[in-house]
Order: sequence, then C-alpha cells, then structure tokens
Amino acid sequence: MSIFRRFWSGKKGRSGNVAIIFAIAIIPIVGGIGAAIDYSMANSNRASMQKALDATALALAKLMPLTLTELDTKGWQIFSASIGAMKVSLPQSGLVITTPATGKIRLTANGHYTPQISGLLGIQTFPVSANTEVQWGLKKLELALALDNTGSMAEDNKMTELKKASKNLLTTLKNAAKNPGDVKVAVIPFNTLVNTGENTSTTWIKKGDWDNKEGNCNRSDRWGNEYTPKSVCNANGGTWTPKTFNNTNFKGCVEDRDKDPNLNYDALDTAPTNAATRFPARRCTYAVAQLLPLTYDWTVLEAKIDQMQPAGATNVTIGLVWAWHALTPGLPLTQAAAPATDLSKIIILMTDGLNTQNRWDGTGYSACTSCAARTAVACANAKAAGIKIYTIRVIEGDADILRNCASDPSMYYDVQNASQLSSVFNAIGGQLASLHLSQ
Repeated sequence: MSIFRRFWSGKKGRSGNVAIIFAIAIIPIVGGIGAAIDYSMANSNRASMQKALDATALALAKLMPLTLTELDTKGWQIFSASIGAMKVSLPQSGLVITTPATGKIRLTANGHYTPQISGLLGIQTFPVSANTEVQWGLKKLELALALDNTGSMAEDNKMTELKKASKNLLTTLKNAAKNPGDVKVAVIPFNTLVNTGENTSTTWIKKGDWDNKEGNCNRSDRWGNEYTPKSVCNANGGTWTPKTFNNTNFKGCVEDRDKDPNLNYDALDTAPTNAATRFPARRCTYAVAQLLPLTYDWTVLEAKIDQMQPAGATNVTIGLVWAWHALTPGLPLTQAAAPATDLSKIIILMTDGLNTQNRWDGTGYSACTSCAARTAVACANAKAAGIKIYTIRVIEGDADILRNCASDPSMYYDVQNASQLSSVFNAIGGQLASLHLSQ
C-alpha cells in the first residue's frame, strides 16, 4: 500500500497522475470526435448515393419496359457512372432492383463507409444505404380544359397564344400515353354560356324561362338595341314576342342551373333528373365553340382548339362546372370513367378577366362580386369531389379567387404576357406526364 501512497501523493506524483490519466482518456475522446466526424462524412456520402440512386431510377424508367436482367445490368452501369468519387464500398451485388408492382421500379443500395478516424475505437465500417421508388409510364388521365373564350381574349394576341399553348399540351400528353386511351382530354370553351351542341329533345335540357328571355321587343333604347328580356321590354312600353323553342333558334347553349340558399346546382355536379337540376336553354347570342367531351382523338382535339373564337362576357363558374361535368361518368356528359386508383382527374382553368356576368347578376362590362362568389363555391365543391385543379390568370382576373381555386399554390400561374402561355402549359404538361419519385 505504501507504494500506492507514494504514487498518489506529492506534487510530482500528482503531476505524473494527470499525465497518465490524460493519456488514458485521450483515446476515447479522440475516438469519439473521430466517430462524429466519420458519421457526418458517412451521411454526406449517403446523400450523394441517394442522388445517384434517384438519377438511376429515372433513367431506367425512361427505358422501360426492361427484363430484370436488363434492369440489373443497365442499372449498375448508370449508377456506377453517376455515383462519382465516394468513400463508400458498394459492390454490384449491393444494388438491388425490383419491380414490386406494374409500372414501378424499386432500387436499394447497401454499402459500407470506411472510417478515417474512429478506427481507434475499433469501428471498422459504417453501413450506408439508400432507397427509392419510381413510377414509369403515365397513370390514366382524364383532363378537362376550361378555356376562356370571351371578347377580351381578342386583345394582346391572347387567343392565338392560347391555341398554340393548348396544342403543345396535347402533343406532350399524346407522346406520354403508353396506350391509346390512357389519356383523354375534354375541351370546354366558355363565355357567359357553354355550347353543349344538344337539341330541344335532349332530356336534360329544359326550356325554363326561354319565353321570357329569348324573343323580340318592338321598342329599342337610344342606341338601337332592343329591350330585353321581356320584363325590360314591357317596362319600356314595348310588346314582347317570344322566339319559338326549336332547333333553329336553340343551338345548344345553356346558362347556369338553378340556385337558392340550399340547392346550389349551378356549382355542383348533381345529375340532371328534375326541373331544378336540368340545364336552362339559351340562344347562343355570342358565338362560342361547342364543347368537346373526353376523347383521345388528337386530331379532333386540335381541330376543336382551332374553332375557338373570342366573344362575349365572362362567367368563370360555368366553364369550371362544365369541365367538372366532363370528368364524371353521369349525365350530362357520360364519357368519363368511374374513379379508380390508377386514374387522375384534372381541370386546367384559364381565364383572362374578372367574372362579369352570370344568369342572375352582372352587366358584362364590370366586375360582378356575386358571380365571383359562385366561382369560389364551385371550386371548393369540385376539389372536395377529388378533382385536381390548375388555374391560370392571363394579365387580368381575380388573382385571389384563382389562387384559392387551385388545388395547391404551386398549381396557380399568373401570366403577365400572353406569350408566356406556352411555357406555362408546357410546365403543366410536364408535371402531368413526367415521372415522380414516390419517396
């Protein structure tokens, strides 16, 4: 014991003790610091490995379909070329590629990082892994284009640019479709009305107050315009003569459906089964191209885009709601498929102005607050039904309404020049057709 007392006592003893203790302690301290540094470096290498794995998955997806043998061979070639300089040991067997489901590729990479410092603690390797999953090919898609065809679209080359942008979008989707019918598109031109192309015998068309709105008055205002509707004509001492409700006078245009505080059929996709839910007939006072239901006849779709002409005032609600009708399988349009996990239903709504007129309110020349409120209701209802909505404002329009209408803030586009329409439609088309990493 005397030896230990001498060892632990005295100034010299204490000085020696500190040196001995420090020498013993420095090993785990350095090892711990080294482990932290090595762990950080391993994480950095893992991030690089993840990027290389993601790039490999996307590259393979573009080559699909491939056999598992081809996936293994090409996958390793792409991955090893993408991984760059890394301090990770990863043999070819460490890259595992599987196809867990039709249209999916899953990649897992398992390697080892060799510590540079923490080997002092006996740590020889850090396991490093990454995984990703990619979907190749496009899910089935039903897309409705609700396109403003109002008079203001004649300004600033907007209609010309819209036609060009729409055709570019069609080309993108056509090229992305793996099989005929995987992608279907509807075109819904709108102003205050929508032209359905239907006739008086169609069961979901109703005459409604046709006699009160469609006719001639024998008195005119000071600008030579006949007083309409019947109530205005009579109030100005005129005599009202209704137009006959026949296919000569009715050419397929409809206005907003009935609404009241509880039954907002004008902003819903309710089936047209009774007087309140059927669509009121109107004369096509301003030319508006007939809508085109869902189809994958790309030639017909392009021809429909060419038919669009600017005329009339703006009713965004009716355009949006008819795009919604195009994406559901029941009347009035029945070309849509039933909802399914591999089917996306999307609306692209484009307008260049404020709501100015609907069935009940507005003059057609200035903003209509109540009309805008109907648009907000229709947007909320469509999204609640599972429809995804992109919105595009071209130069003018209610930015707040359109931004809130979009399913996500990133799905709202504010275009300040009509020439930007093509880039916006290309961006949306790319999103719809591109491959998205699911992890």
